[in-house]
Amino acid sequence: MSNQPKIYNYKSLPRLITRLRDDLNNVDFVLLYAYNGTGKTRISMAFKDKGKQLGSSDTLYFNAFTEDLFYWDNDLDNDIDRTLKINSKSNFFNGFRELALEEKIFAYLERYAEFDFKIDYERWQIIFSKEIKNPRYKPNTLEPEYIVQDNIKISRGEENIFIWCIFLVISELTIDGDQAYKWVKYIYIDDPISSLDDNNAIAVASDLIKILKNGVGKVKMIVSSHHNLFFNVICNELKKNDHKRYFLHKNGADGHTLRATDDTPFFHHVALLSELKSAAESNKISTYHFNMLRSILEKTATFFGFDDFSKCMAEIKDEILYARALNLLSHGKYSIYEPIEMGADNKELFKNILQEFLQKYKFHLPEVLNEEIK
Repeated sequence: MSNQPKIYNYKSLPRLITRLRDDLNNVDFVLLYAYNGTGKTRISMAFKDKGKQLGSSDTLYFNAFTEDLFYWDNDLDNDIDRTLKINSKSNFFNGFRELALEEKIFAYLERYAEFDFKIDYERWQIIFSKEIKNPRYKPNTLEPEYIVQDNIKISRGEENIFIWCIFLVISELTIDGDQAYKWVKYIYIDDPISSLDDNNAIAVASDLIKILKNGVGKVKMIVSSHHNLFFNVICNELKKNDHKRYFLHKNGADGHTLRATDDTPFFHHVALLSELKSAAESNKISTYHFNMLRSILEKTATFFGFDDFSKCMAEIKDEILYARALNLLSHGKYSIYEPIEMGADNKELFKNILQEFLQKYKFHLPEVLNEEIK
């Protein structure tokens, strides 16, 4: 299977930024799939800086620099009161004190983590706590089985997801038209799940999708990611909205290339196919892999002009069984959000369907993907 997608070359970063902003004049979203090391964070900051060059800040962003707005005071003297400090000078925290966002932040946080927090607006710091097993607990005594440990230092991964929850709440306020964020015209999100497992990656995508859809007609948004599963979920959920999709990669020291994937079989789906092969070879196959496989079949069917993905299985051994299995095991609104490992029988069924599909359709992996797989 081959195709000639549109490829756009940009010799400098400013030209790429101009293109992205021009796209957002006509669509609600721009989705960028790119490997780590492509310069995604640098691009997001250049996009933000362009607004300042045009007269005023206009971009609310989430990237590695967002995480730098928070820093730890580890109480090196006493090693007791560990707090996460907030850089209150940033526009990111406009109206933070007045809006008292703890309840909204916790509504997201409890989906991902098991710790609590309090925000001290006078000192601009966050105190974390967690319920732990009481070391002094004994049955039939007055000692409680669990106690709350205050002033804990959470892990780096927990810190990242906590900051992400704050960003989701601020994005909600922006979309709702809160006065503190009236300056925001664009929301730029770069790799919110860089250090999360697949379970949390899907949960993050699910929460983000709701915000993206609520923002239509209010703010323009860019999402960039290197994570196949996360990007696939976002694309599938936004396919009915006006948007642009690109595969982004470097082209020289300061140049970049955008490979359009709007009207052709999605370029990132070829990368997804290699991920499915890897899952099959390792036997680490979860329920969402059936969703990913069906997605690839649907795009293949569209390319060949079939009216149904099951037509891709025509003349394949056990084609009726395979089509029914894909319908059943990828069906349901919530199946893709529950990355549960398959049973042995379903794993074998998945491997057989994938093998037959790959034998019938000879996908050619572009060199950039071949190198990544190596």
